[in-house]
Amino acid sequence: MITIKEIAEIANVSVGTVDRVIHNREGVSKKTREKVQKILTAENFKINNIARSLAMKKKYNISVLIPDFDVDNLFWESPSLGISKGAEEVISFGVEVKKFTFNQLNKVSYLESFQKLIDSNPEAVILTPLFLNETKIMVAELDKKKIPYIFLNIEMQGFNNLSFIGQDSYKGGYLSGKLMHLCTEKKATYLITDIESKLHNNNVIEGRVQGFYSYFNKNNIPFESVSLNFEDLNNLEQVKQQLKQVFETHKNISGVLVPSSRISTISSCIDSEKLKELSLIGFDTTQQNVTFLKNDKITFLISQKSFNQGLKSVKILTDYLIQNKIPQQKVYSPLEIITKENLEFSQQEKWHYIDSKKYNSL
Repeated sequence: MITIKEIAEIANVSVGTVDRVIHNREGVSKKTREKVQKILTAENFKINNIARSLAMKKKYNISVLIPDFDVDNLFWESPSLGISKGAEEVISFGVEVKKFTFNQLNKVSYLESFQKLIDSNPEAVILTPLFLNETKIMVAELDKKKIPYIFLNIEMQGFNNLSFIGQDSYKGGYLSGKLMHLCTEKKATYLITDIESKLHNNNVIEGRVQGFYSYFNKNNIPFESVSLNFEDLNNLEQVKQQLKQVFETHKNISGVLVPSSRISTISSCIDSEKLKELSLIGFDTTQQNVTFLKNDKITFLISQKSFNQGLKSVKILTDYLIQNKIPQQKVYSPLEIITKENLEFSQQEKWHYIDSKKYNSL
């Protein structure tokens, strides 16, 4: 791209004169202004808003509200890491990213963390809208304060969010149905677990289940399904007993769909001999899921590249704040089928970032 200095040389004027024309300031004759403007138009010159914001030393604060994670449920670690990488990349543009976490099973924690976020006076917000009614309260305040916000990972309709960044859950479920059909008999019985959707209106889970059923129904493929609800995945003995009972009652089950990131937990609770008879399909490349995939205890994982979701959310809001670039209304993540054979070639940006953090901590 042509520089201000080069334009000044072409017009045979000073750099200061070109700068005054660009920013429509006084002190330039009409003839000179027209000459410089003609060159600017011919060269398709555009102001570098990022450089200008640095020169003005303008600072921005992006605040993020995201669930916390633990050793038993690591899904949110991945988008959180992506946000951290994004924060490192945009800090040189005068953008500071602050993370606020909450207990994903606790509505009070959700609201309390949001209040801390608001107190930080953000210019923009990345929000994981986990609880519907509480989210309505939050976005009403954001709208009132005219704070732009985007939804991360979980899509909700009827709000004024600039964008949604995440997986098309229906298509993810549809893909899981196609994979399951390829793995099993012409007419099969599938076990579909329900873990999180009843806890906090998680329409991601519901969308995947709907997509799974749609694959078979739209293609007129006969199948039967058995649903199994788990109230507490931390009580592994109870989970084992529930699974044992359903397999004894429905001996022809040949596939198990876990429409969340907890498939490794379910797999660990299935008898090893029974596991050999089953095709298991789940979502997300958490550390536990990857380990079970490598050990042939999971057939397929469907990745939504949640690390990239976090990274992209930061970049999208940075572009909006600095360059006034309006994002797409929906930014869907790719649906990536992961097997143990292609695992090492998947999500390399995420693994490189994790490795670099480990190296820097030595």
